[in-house]
Amino acid sequence: MAANSDDPHPDPGWWYNTRTGEVEHGNLSRSIDRLGPYPDEATARRALEIARERTRQADRADAEWEGQE
Repeated sequence: MAANSDDPHPDPGWWYNTRTGEVEHGNLSRSIDRLGPYPDEATARRALEIARERTRQADRADAEWEGQE
């Protein structure tokens, strides 16, 4: 897929495309299909793992907050 040429300052970051399962560099796909940006390709490849860990951390924080009531 060609990069979106409408943006005069495209983000060169690395993204994980949740629809295709591919890593992309730059603004290649619809934003709804992407996780990121990430600083490098290797980190973008770990996007789902990173998202799962962040969700676990948020769930723990919510549980601790609810326990303070």
